[in-house]
Amino acid sequence: MKVLITGGAGFIGLRLAQALLQRGSLTAPDGAQAAIDSLLLFDVAAPAERPAWADERVVFQSGDISDAATVAGLVDRDDIAVFHLASVVSGGGEKDFDLAIRVNLHGGLNVFEACRARGGLPRVVFASSIAVFGGAGMPAVVGDSVKQTPQTTYGMTKTVCELLVNDYTRKGFFDGRSARLPTVIVRPGKPNQAASSFVSGLFREPLNGEPCKIPVAPETVMPVLGYRSIVDGFIALHEVEGAALGDDRAVSLPSFTVTVAEMIEALRRVGGARALGEIVFEPDPFIEQIVAGWPKDASYERATALGLPKDASLDAIVEAYIEDYL
Repeated sequence: MKVLITGGAGFIGLRLAQALLQRGSLTAPDGAQAAIDSLLLFDVAAPAERPAWADERVVFQSGDISDAATVAGLVDRDDIAVFHLASVVSGGGEKDFDLAIRVNLHGGLNVFEACRARGGLPRVVFASSIAVFGGAGMPAVVGDSVKQTPQTTYGMTKTVCELLVNDYTRKGFFDGRSARLPTVIVRPGKPNQAASSFVSGLFREPLNGEPCKIPVAPETVMPVLGYRSIVDGFIALHEVEGAALGDDRAVSLPSFTVTVAEMIEALRRVGGARALGEIVFEPDPFIEQIVAGWPKDASYERATALGLPKDASLDAIVEAYIEDYL
């Protein structure tokens, strides 16, 4: 079978691709396990260098996800699985509304319509976010049944796509499921435009011996999860039987709710004898406003019941990053 990952040249997309190659098979639209013979990684640009793990099954293709004809050409087989990760991130979406609508909303529709046009019933995993929650009525702890009142354009587009996944599934167009992500840590490389980018920077820069500026207060609370468990969660959610998900296909992945101060403590515990770069608090009103509208805590009973993975601890997440990238 073929696997398509949109946003496939990004950090999570590449790690997901590598994990799928190692796994070797997925549940096909007919319900049977099938070997992965083609893995298409679609993104706005291909990686500068082809990863060493990318064998002959892997194809990189660059293009615009808001172009319907391009996306339709990606979904060219009935025996296909789709992981839709492509998205403008939170901070970028707030700065450019039109771009967020074009990529996140129209791009999502293009993916869903391309899957609808096939003769099979492909499983589609959509990468959503807990940014779907917000507003004055948001409870202290958000769960899968909480009303969504997102306070960012990014969160709004994720909400809309979650509802589309539900409805396209209800209509029998494809077998969809949405993985609602907390903040992903620890991302290697350079900071991006996500409002939560500083969370990875809090670990990454000091471990590289570089200074790090934190734009929010130490007592700021955020749900987080390590990239290994997020990748494993995408695959596990793909493999869940549709009947176990019912009519609401969005599942909040398990997370750790921690303060910025607790993250720094974990960094120092795991960093040990390393010469850590300095951490400086420099408030940024733009970031503070976005983060203030996000959930402070999350529950994930459905994910636990479905057997979706969670890291052992915050320390384990940092240790994994050191093992993988340092």
